[in-house]
Amino acid sequence: MEADERERPDTETEATGEESTPARYTHDDDRVELGLALLERLEHDSLSLADVVDRIETVTSDPTVTRTILDEADLRGIIDREDGIVRPKSRQYVRFEQDVVQREGEFDCQRCGCGLSTGHFITLDAGELGPFGSSCIRKVTGRDTD
Repeated sequence: MEADERERPDTETEATGEESTPARYTHDDDRVELGLALLERLEHDSLSLADVVDRIETVTSDPTVTRTILDEADLRGIIDREDGIVRPKSRQYVRFEQDVVQREGEFDCQRCGCGLSTGHFITLDAGELGPFGSSCIRKVTGRDTD
């Protein structure tokens, strides 16, 4: 089995044969890197933790991976967290003219699940995120707050 195709263990036991503890983050988890890249590009001065989790859920619905993304973002200085408020530190916003690609086809929005004939995809250094509808892409990036 190729390295990129291997399944990641759910517990350390599966990886090492030792006692069963949750698997630690490894830097080859694409979901974590994609989540970090998204948090680096949010257009907000501050967000509630619930709103940040809403954005991260476009990458993963796994609570362990979500927690890892938040912890790594804090450790790497991408965000500050305090009392349920998250403050992104980067000012590298998504540029719709350069960083968003539109494709025609049959898609389901990654955020709300609605059917789409035009999908909007965010191109990040860690990969591509989407598809999103025209209003959800604005919500995910922070252009719209409602």
